[in-house]
Amino acid sequence: MAGDPIRVLVTGAAGQVGYALVPMIARGAMLGPDQPVILHLLDVEPRSEALNGVKMELIDAAFPLLKGVIATTDAVEACMGVDLAIMVGGFPRKEGMERKEVMSKNVSIYKAQASALERHAAPNCKVLVIANPANTNALILKEFAPSIPPKNITCLTRLDHNRALGQISERLDIQVSDVKNVIIWGCHSSTQYPDVNHSTVSTNSGEISVRELVADDKWLINEFITTVQQRGTAIIKARKLSSALSAASSACDHIRDWVLGTPKGTWVSMGVYSDGSYGIPAGLIYSFPVTCEKGEWSIVQGLKIDEFSRSKMDATANELLEEKSLAYSCLNNLHKL
Repeated sequence: MAGDPIRVLVTGAAGQVGYALVPMIARGAMLGPDQPVILHLLDVEPRSEALNGVKMELIDAAFPLLKGVIATTDAVEACMGVDLAIMVGGFPRKEGMERKEVMSKNVSIYKAQASALERHAAPNCKVLVIANPANTNALILKEFAPSIPPKNITCLTRLDHNRALGQISERLDIQVSDVKNVIIWGCHSSTQYPDVNHSTVSTNSGEISVRELVADDKWLINEFITTVQQRGTAIIKARKLSSALSAASSACDHIRDWVLGTPKGTWVSMGVYSDGSYGIPAGLIYSFPVTCEKGEWSIVQGLKIDEFSRSKMDATANELLEEKSLAYSCLNNLHKL
């Protein structure tokens, strides 16, 4: 066993993604097969009974790595001493709702949870925001948890990254593990830009570029991009529920690579705090290609960006700038209350 248990907070733990995620963490899919964990599960008061049911099931599954479960509706209790926080809970957009309405509800949720993390989490706590709008929720969290280093606050675009890998492997009829280095630029929304210009496939004759193997630029700049951008919507249409299994699995991938490191020569996509790389405005939480080592991520530098990519990268940055100003206007309204 790898020593002391790591305390992992999952918010919205009685929801679909939470329910898919907690057994994966307890099995070692997130932090490795010999790392003990204590799960802190948080949900809202109306879900307290369901939350208790999740706790009962975790106990019944008798996971050897699981050293304790705290299930609560109190944010302070949930955040106490946590090393990792997976923010799944948020206010979902309902039919007929304006974006501003969703944003203002999430601003108040994330303000409260950020304040609890700020006061009670472990000093070097790492945070992954999944609830939408993920990039902007992460930005709000950063605002209200100033002692958590900005580099410790990320949002999930690994799901989009994995979707892009999946589409390429399906198209070429190859193993998904043979495809690497796709990039998701920008926002976890339908403006994101899935980029295969630097992506390769391992073949018997060495690594070959995806663009060369697909040999169909029309598909790559049209159908491939829109399929990845709109995959979440397609899953809701098919399942009548949003992506849960794939979201949970990609959350595990995101944290595992961040904590344990990315394989040499491979990068992954993470929504991280922009430092101005690739001309993206500093201070946005934007998805970049990153490599991870010793618990730290670094943006991959020096990639050649063509004109098509530039316009797509700027378009998704513009959406994030709009969202940021919308979020800050909601914050100002909160301050006035």
